[in-house]
Amino acid sequence: MNAEHDAVEAMGREQAHLESSYVVGGEEEGAAEDGSLLIGNFTDNDRTFGIRLADTDEGRNSASLLISKMYAMRGYNVARMEKDPNRITLSASDKGSVIGTVTLGLDSERGILADEIFRDHVDAYRARGARLCEITKLAFDPQVKSKMALAALFHTLFIYARYIHGRTDVLIEVNPRHRRFYQTMLDFQDQAELRHNTRVDAPAYLMWLSVEHMAQQIRRLGGTSSHPGTERSLYPFFFSQREEEGIANRLIKLG
Repeated sequence: MNAEHDAVEAMGREQAHLESSYVVGGEEEGAAEDGSLLIGNFTDNDRTFGIRLADTDEGRNSASLLISKMYAMRGYNVARMEKDPNRITLSASDKGSVIGTVTLGLDSERGILADEIFRDHVDAYRARGARLCEITKLAFDPQVKSKMALAALFHTLFIYARYIHGRTDVLIEVNPRHRRFYQTMLDFQDQAELRHNTRVDAPAYLMWLSVEHMAQQIRRLGGTSSHPGTERSLYPFFFSQREEEGIANRLIKLG
């Protein structure tokens, strides 16, 4: 269940023109002190952020602390992250501090979290041959006003979903207050009526997005944040196609 702070939605309404660049690896390439993999660094208004794979105990703990802090502000209960081969957690950091995190869940014989309350809809996608994944546990520090950092998390997650794991469809459980954000910023569409999510004791919609649609939007708009025109989505703040290819090639080589 995604209970990100209202500041995330506020960022979605802003149309700041940001000067940014992305460097795959770089001087800090390799593992951090906690052993997590540095995927790349990028600059946003003279501020440098790092995107890392939070695949160590310390990395997951840092992400869990941010999630607990952000979700507690809305009265949600969220379980701590555990090691799971079917979940990929990314973190965005600023000077070593985690300022954002999001997790990609891969459908498997164990299913996905959305099965708990939306099993009928999830099974309908499986019956059509969809290779499913889901987005969960998005949290972003409201003090960090960077659409680029948020977009970097989503774009890196997209690269894992499409290039590394061959997924075709993305699902997400969304609290009603954040529904507009996902519709406007990423083009998610409603797939089910409002239901009660027992994991966080709050209402949720099931929303869907085609991975191919994301790819098309990225090709059309990625890397255009300095001149987005009237585009209101988050896609201009995604990486350019060249940057995407560099990140994907690096992750494929790493296995």
